[in-house]
Order: sequence, then structure tokens, then C-alpha cells
Amino acid sequence: MAKTFTTSDMSRRSGDIIAEAMREPVTFTQRGKRRLVLMTAEEYDFMRKASDHRRAYTLETIPDDLFEDMKQALEDYINEPEE
Repeated sequence: MAKTFTTSDMSRRSGDIIAEAMREPVTFTQRGKRRLVLMTAEEYDFMRKASDHRRAYTLETIPDDLFEDMKQALEDYINEPEE
């Protein structure tokens, strides 16, 4: 379980907090509510790379192969027999 510190601990125990954050993410609370998480740059980079990479396009910007896939899916849906 990740360690939790208060935001007031930041100045008093910064060395301990940094040492702990090098092992695993550390959570900071303020007035009893989670406010911040401190983690290594490597963990942060890993999370960013693993995050959702969906994109939104307009008809002018959509890649041709994706547009063709969408057209085919729409045609398949339209031609699907009703139950």
C-alpha cells in the first residue's frame, strides 16, 4: 500500500518522502482529501505511454484507411437484416 503524507509533511520530511517516492508513488492529503501523487519520472512516463491514445478527426483530416474502415462498418450496419 502506498504511503500517505499530508501537504504539511512536505517541508518537514522531504528527504523521507523523496526516498519513499523512489520506491513507490506517494500520496499527499490536504484537509483529509487526496490532493497530489509523487512518483518517479520513469513511472510517470510509463503511465503516459500506456494512457488512452484515441484521436478525433474531421472528414478533412481522417486517414484514408480509417475512413474506408468506417465506411465499410456503416455499410455492414445498414445492410444488416432486421430481427
